[in-house]
Amino acid sequence: MSRRWIHNPSRCADEYLDGIEDFIEFARRHNPGATRIRCPCRRCNNTLWETIENVGFHLVRNGMIETYSIWNLHGEQLDHASSSNATRMDSVEPIVDPNDQVMDIIQDAFPFASTNINHEREDDVPTPIDNVEFEQYEKLLKNANQELYPGCESFSVLTAIVELMHEKIKYRMSNLCFNYFLGVFKRMLLTDNCLPKDHKHAQKVLNGLGLGYEKIDACKNNCMLFYKEHETLDTCPICNESRFKMTSQNRTTKIPQKVMRYLPLKPRLQRLYMSTHTSIDMRWHKEKRVDDDVMRHPADGEAWKEFDRTFLEFAIDPRNVRLGLATDGFNPYGVLNQHHSTWPIFEVNRCLLMAAG
Repeated sequence: MSRRWIHNPSRCADEYLDGIEDFIEFARRHNPGATRIRCPCRRCNNTLWETIENVGFHLVRNGMIETYSIWNLHGEQLDHASSSNATRMDSVEPIVDPNDQVMDIIQDAFPFASTNINHEREDDVPTPIDNVEFEQYEKLLKNANQELYPGCESFSVLTAIVELMHEKIKYRMSNLCFNYFLGVFKRMLLTDNCLPKDHKHAQKVLNGLGLGYEKIDACKNNCMLFYKEHETLDTCPICNESRFKMTSQNRTTKIPQKVMRYLPLKPRLQRLYMSTHTSIDMRWHKEKRVDDDVMRHPADGEAWKEFDRTFLEFAIDPRNVRLGLATDGFNPYGVLNQHHSTWPIFEVNRCLLMAAG
């Protein structure tokens, strides 16, 4: 089956529209009974799930990812025994119950807690776990097992919150809009339902699942961070600018002029290896990558290979992680005429940069 239509710049051309029909038919055939599939349009980038009908609409409107010529996320994979152009059919991800998915997330987030509870043999030695962490685990487990309302079998409290928060992010809903619809849903359900009343309370339920961040005060002029040995200072030692805003004398709390949000790297790397779903992908570059001189992954590049030759001991263990540094500016409010921009600095896990096609 020719995939040249993917690169056709005219999305109204018969070749392109026929190609979309071929893809939709392929997706239906390899996802029997599925109501949603990954959308390979340039905007969704195979990260969002849509109905099959919406996927077809997205492909016409946004175009398909040009590099997605092997539909491995929809049932097709490279045949490792032949060239990169040969393909074979393989099984796709099974349709999983949302409640089971939420339980899997909890087990991935707290593997030690679940191990301690489920160990049965007397010679098993339970893994030490922090009391606060165990309390979070118990709260999440309680919400995962609690019905959204009496007699509800489709959604637990936690499953409902995860689903609603996902839609909030997917459709870029403001907190105000989210609070409104959450209130409407709560009034629609039975009076003794357990749905949170607003976004703040929903976030509290999910706190144990997430990886938090640290707030670090910064100098207004970007000279320094009030961190470690400078944590107790009230003024910047470089420009003498005050750390805090001028507020009323009656105010007891001080408001910093600028705050940096730091997402600690170590617990995020630990989470990747704690999860049974991502730990395999972390070693994919060494154990499952097809080395056929085709550039699909950073490991196929000369820079990666030169690094391996220079640091042999590091390269031997496939669990070692290579990180890339990147930054770019964007307007978080989506309004181009505002004189505001944010420049986050990203640490990119190169081991997980698997090509889509």
